[in-house]
Amino acid sequence: MVDLTHEMAALWASLGPGRPDRGRVIQFISATSGEGTSTVAREFARLAAVRARKPVWLVDADLNNQTQLGLIAQDAERFGSLGRWANASPNGSAFFTVQPGLRGRDGRPIADARLLLARPCLGRRLWITHFRADVLRAGQRAVALPRGAYWDAMRRHAETVIIDTAAADRSDFGLVLAPFADAVVLVVAAGAADASMGAGLRDELESAGARCAGLVFNRAEVEPPSFLRRVMG
Repeated sequence: MVDLTHEMAALWASLGPGRPDRGRVIQFISATSGEGTSTVAREFARLAAVRARKPVWLVDADLNNQTQLGLIAQDAERFGSLGRWANASPNGSAFFTVQPGLRGRDGRPIADARLLLARPCLGRRLWITHFRADVLRAGQRAVALPRGAYWDAMRRHAETVIIDTAAADRSDFGLVLAPFADAVVLVVAAGAADASMGAGLRDELESAGARCAGLVFNRAEVEPPSFLRRVMG
């Protein structure tokens, strides 16, 4: 598995310190699929967890393609073994809702938060979420909620929350969730055919109220002038 410790340390320094009285939420997103967003988010989460005094959470918000937990389980040498399952919502809220809603055998609605679980690693310093897409029935889908309740609860519970969102060309989750993050980092694969796609996504994010922190070049073949540069257009 890719080790981006040096690069993530540079990103950490570029983002600056968080507030001492609350955790911060950092979202990673790309304009198109295949840019390596999940790799960057996972490596940043690992570095944040190693340095943190409180738990760090990696929220796998690509609900149609949950990969983070499985990949981390395969790299026990760097992440350690996974702990037991736990609920991933500290207050019963969720950043998504299932439509049409799920109901139990008794006909009562099943809370969306019950579908989001998490497992710890790195001595319980890092928690990785997993959405139970397996319980959805034909015609049901998860939709992003334009609300900040879940993220506000996580800020009280965790030191850093990293959101790994699907590429904008595949899902609107990233655009919906971005306004509730403290910083949004765009990921672009080095040598991408059309780097303007990232600038276009930045404009969309900022129009939605997001705070774009900068641009990360992933899988760079040449040394860029700086690892994280401001996205100024």
